Amino acid sequence: MLTKVSARMKWILVFAVLVANSAYAQMCKYVDEDGRITYSNVSTTPPKGAKKEKCFEAPPLLDSQPKRRSANAETMSQEQFPSVNDDTQKQRDDGRRAILQNELAQEQSQLASAQRALTEGEATRLGDEKNYQKYLDRIQKLRDDVNLHEKNINALNQELANLK
Repeated sequence: MLTKVSARMKWILVFAVLVANSAYAQMCKYVDEDGRITYSNVSTTPPKGAKKEKCFEAPPLLDSQPKRRSANAETMSQEQFPSVNDDTQKQRDDGRRAILQNELAQEQSQLASAQRALTEGEATRLGDEKNYQKYLDRIQKLRDDVNLHEKNINALNQELANLK
C-alpha cells in the first residue's frame, strides 16, 4: 500500500509542477494552412493544422509571498546576483511592445477585411447555394474568421496591457 501512495504522490507532484510551469506560458503565434493566424498562451497543443511561427516571452508574475533563499543566496551580496540594467530592459520591453503593436495592427486590418467579407457574404447568395444549408455553412466560416480575429486582438491587447 505504501508504494501505491508514493507513486500517486509522485504523479501529483509532477502534475503540480506542470501546472506551476504553465503559469509562465508564452504567447505564441500559430498559422494554419489557410494563412489564418491564432495567438495562444497554451503552447502544449497548437491549434489543429497550425504551425508555430513565433513566441513572445510572458512578463514575470508577481508573487504574493517572497521566495525563500538558499543558504548560499543569503550570504551573497546584491551585486553578485545577475541583473539587467534599466536601459537594456527598457530596450527589450520597447522591442516587445513594437512587435506586439505591429501584430495588433495587422490583426485589426484582417478583422476589418473579414467583417467586410461577412457583410458582403450575408447580402448575396451564390448560384451554387440553392440548398440553404450551403449558404449557412459559407456564412458560418466567415463568422468564424471574424471571431478568430477578434480573439487575437483581445489576446494582443492583454499582452500589451501586461507590459510595463
